[in-house]
Amino acid sequence: MLLTKLSRQKPNPLELLLTRHLSNPSKLHDRYSFKPPPCLSPNPQDHNPNPDHIPKKKQKPQYRPPSSLDRTGQKPIHSDLPFDFRYSYTESNPAVRPIGLREPKYSPFGPGRIDREWIGVCAPAMDSKVRSVEGVEEDPKLEEKRRRRREKVQGEPLSPAERKILVEKCQRPKTKRQINLGRDGLTHNMLNDIHNHWKFDEAVRIKCIGVPTVDMKNVCNQLEDKTFGKIIHRHGGVLVLYRGRNYNPKKRPVIPLMLWKPHEPVYPKLIKTTIDGLSIAETKEMRKRGSAVPALTKLAKNGYYGSLVSMVRDAFLCCELIRIDCQGFEKSDYKKIGCKLRDLVPCILVTFEKEQIVVWRGKDYKPPEDGYFLPDRELFDSPEGDLGSGAEACDKSESDGNSSLNEFSS
Repeated sequence: MLLTKLSRQKPNPLELLLTRHLSNPSKLHDRYSFKPPPCLSPNPQDHNPNPDHIPKKKQKPQYRPPSSLDRTGQKPIHSDLPFDFRYSYTESNPAVRPIGLREPKYSPFGPGRIDREWIGVCAPAMDSKVRSVEGVEEDPKLEEKRRRRREKVQGEPLSPAERKILVEKCQRPKTKRQINLGRDGLTHNMLNDIHNHWKFDEAVRIKCIGVPTVDMKNVCNQLEDKTFGKIIHRHGGVLVLYRGRNYNPKKRPVIPLMLWKPHEPVYPKLIKTTIDGLSIAETKEMRKRGSAVPALTKLAKNGYYGSLVSMVRDAFLCCELIRIDCQGFEKSDYKKIGCKLRDLVPCILVTFEKEQIVVWRGKDYKPPEDGYFLPDRELFDSPEGDLGSGAEACDKSESDGNSSLNEFSS
């Protein structure tokens, strides 16, 4: 009944007018040649001539690393540097043979980028056909070739006045240019950074921190050997490396960069189940006693550890067990420190548990005859030091038995 009433009511005139206006097509186009824009068109298909065609959004090409780019027609990079390419030259010992590889070997330089074969631990300079980890031995001719090349680049030695000027230019207030040598030591890509700095300055400042500073003598020798430069100043872990009189930045050596860090090979365990010469019960007792020994020192993270070896040697004169606190360190860091102590002191590793290094001097301990260690600061003004390289100066000071007046210069 209600519906019948509503249907009999007269419609509102205003509503009827709006309905007719909206239902009838517009006559503006016929009278004034007006064409409405597409957004106001009553039929959205009027401005789309092909309704089946749907425009697709242009997609970005997938990221491809430099190693996967097509190198068709490009020759591999050739480098005549007379040494084997390694990821780290200070933290890897060529004399220690790995027992295997963690991952299938692949070149960290990228496939087909250099003309050297990566064998898992290095890219040999001489024999590119070596494919085994076992037969990695450096050719004796390479050392002689590096020596002759370094002498050619260095030229005449610096005078004390020239050396002093270069050292002052590399001090912190004078320049901000600096290369940081951290836990990985002297890496292969760091060689390229050093040569980039040598384009603008004759000398570059290098700051050494962390694990490599336990053996600063090795760091200095490797820097001079791999860059053909010369260390003209050292104060703690801060070095000044001079490029040489005959260095030409336009003829710098070709250094292919590593695109990623290779996997470390598998090496024998540093700590065995039982210590050599002791039984299982004696080994357990030794580790229990070592954990209770007062700490000789607590190492600061990313600090300078140049005096650590001498501290352990001196402590062994009165104690057979030494404990070093490494709280807050990465596990790989204090393992590397323990390995360096084992070779430099020398000593026997007992345990690495609870972020500490416990070492034992052994049953038949004899203090080493050579007491040479790099002092905190070295002198470079002696004319005798200008006759040889830093390594030769170090060897000479060892034979003389005088560590405080050692000069690490050429």
